[in-house]
Amino acid sequence: MPTNREEYFKRHNITKDSLSKSEIAKISKIPIKILDEVYDRGVGAYKTNPQSVRTKEGKKDPKAPLSKKMSMQQWAMARVYSFVNKIEGKKKLNHDLDLAEKIKK
Repeated sequence: MPTNREEYFKRHNITKDSLSKSEIAKISKIPIKILDEVYDRGVGAYKTNPQSVRTKEGKKDPKAPLSKKMSMQQWAMARVYSFVNKIEGKKKLNHDLDLAEKIKK
């Protein structure tokens, strides 16, 4: 199963290794302020619920030490990619619903 990042890159035919939030905002036409807030919420979720953070291999393991899990920045960017994929793909969004409503399309 592809990651949210891989899905986004494939859908937009991106061959670069990485994108900044501002590049994602430009491509997706989602205001950077909203993506910044999604990112910040990802950081908050990492800090307040570390057992929900997946391992670097993408597996759920609540008992794994943080050294085996995604970094705070990786977790926050994963949330950004998930948010954008769900907005663009019209899939059911289960987080940041208030931010999704602020997007004027």
